[in-house]
Amino acid sequence: MRSKLKMPSDDLAGALFKRACRYLNSRRSRRMNILSPSILTADFWRLGEVVTKIKENGGSMLHFDVMDGMFVPSLSFGLPVLSSIAKETDLFLDVHLMIEEPIRYLNAFADAGADGITVHVEACQDMPQTLEKIRALGKKVGITLNPDTPISAVEPYLEMVDMILVMSVNPGFGGQKLIPSCLDKIRELKGILDSRGLQKDIEIDGGINRDNIYEVLDAGANVIVAGSAVVGAQIEDNMRYFLNAIDKK
Repeated sequence: MRSKLKMPSDDLAGALFKRACRYLNSRRSRRMNILSPSILTADFWRLGEVVTKIKENGGSMLHFDVMDGMFVPSLSFGLPVLSSIAKETDLFLDVHLMIEEPIRYLNAFADAGADGITVHVEACQDMPQTLEKIRALGKKVGITLNPDTPISAVEPYLEMVDMILVMSVNPGFGGQKLIPSCLDKIRELKGILDSRGLQKDIEIDGGINRDNIYEVLDAGANVIVAGSAVVGAQIEDNMRYFLNAIDKK
């Protein structure tokens, strides 16, 4: 007698569907302009509502900042929050680890639902090993550098990553103003990538708002992290403004 095929439960089927959507999202062509709203400054009493509004108003990516109180002076959220969000959304989860020796936690963040993992060049003793492990876990690989760190610090690893995140504020706190010199770093990075024939995403994080979004895009960034400018009041209107801005470029 042929055994019956066991169908997955509704919860499992839903989780698998969300995972599939995030995987397809991660396979998008590089250099597409995209908005990655940061939930660092979101109202945590309404976090589920905030994530839902981002999705309902055209969002496809969510920026998730993890701080350990050592590499940066602040603490933020971690694995339980990421896991809870991953179960309920198909947004691409763009996880930015601001922690010392992140290689220790890569498996845990991958298991919790991260789709892309970005680590700091300043925080890793063995940068190649860390990047290779992210790749082995099947995640998009990102490397980032602080405002005072020169682009030369990440140059040896450009071929190993999918995305380079240029911090435009000193990491650790939301709501800071963009440091203008970081736009020159983006132009420098874009020039290096072009000269080497490398097509990589350039992400910018820190102080992005309606007054500087076009300048940021003109500099060469294509993945735009915006926190309080998006997830504050009137998320619907903010999402519409920023998505319209990046679509024009």
